[in-house]
Amino acid sequence: MSDVPSGTPQDLPADLPDWLRPVAEGARRIRGGDLTAFLPPQGRPVRRGAVLMLFGDRDVLLTERAHDMRSHPGQVSFPGGSIDPGETEIEAALREADEEIGVDPAGVEVFGTLPELWLPPSNFAVTPVLGWWREPAPIRVASPQEVHAIHRVTLEELFAPEHRIQVRHPGGWMGPGFLIGPDKDVILWGFTGGILTRFFDFLGWLPPVADPPVHDLPDYMLAEHVRRTAAAAVDEDAGDGMDILEPNE
Repeated sequence: MSDVPSGTPQDLPADLPDWLRPVAEGARRIRGGDLTAFLPPQGRPVRRGAVLMLFGDRDVLLTERAHDMRSHPGQVSFPGGSIDPGETEIEAALREADEEIGVDPAGVEVFGTLPELWLPPSNFAVTPVLGWWREPAPIRVASPQEVHAIHRVTLEELFAPEHRIQVRHPGGWMGPGFLIGPDKDVILWGFTGGILTRFFDFLGWLPPVADPPVHDLPDYMLAEHVRRTAAAAVDEDAGDGMDILEPNE
C-alpha cells in the first residue's frame, strides 16, 4: 500500500486560506511515530477506517456519539468509520460525514491526510483526512442513533489553557483532553483528543499547560467499560479488551 492514500491532492488548492497552509504543510511532514506509538503492522490484515478532520472558519467540526450506544457512548470524535469495499480513504471519510451529520461532500476540499494510525485491540488502521469546508452548508444530526450532538469548536477556544485537562479512565489510562461545548462540560479525549494534541503540538500551535486538572469520565461514557469488566470477571480469559481509541463503526 502507498504511504499516501489514493486521491490525496499533490498540490494545495490555490485559494486555501493562509491559516490552513501550515496545517497542510505539517500534514506532509509529520510521520506516524509523531502521532502514536502504534503503526499498522506490515504483512498482517487490518480493519481499515477513515475520519474527516474538517476545518471551517478557524474551527474544527466534531461529533458527540449517542449516549446510549453500545460502543463508546458519548465519545467526541471526527465523523468517520469503516471503509467500504471499493472505497478510498477519502471517499469513506466524506461519505460518513454526509451520513452522520449531512456534510455535503461537494462543499469540502480535501487538502491532505495524516499517516495511517493503528489501534491494536480492534486491529483498526485509521486514516485522518484533512478537509477545508470551502462551501459550508447547514448540517444536522442525520443519524440520531449514532450522533448526540455536533460541535464546531474554534481552535482558539480549544487551545485555551482553561479548557485543557488530563482525563483519567478507571481502566488505568491517563491522557490529554479538552473541555468543549456551550457549557464546557463535554470531555474530548481518547483517539480524537490524542490526534489534536499531538498534531497541533507538532505544528507548534498548542501552548504548554503546566499541571492541567484531572477529570474523571462521566458514568454514561463508562457504560461499555463497566459491561466489559463485568464480563471479564466471569471469564478470566476475556479481559477488558476495550479500545478507547477506536473510531466509529
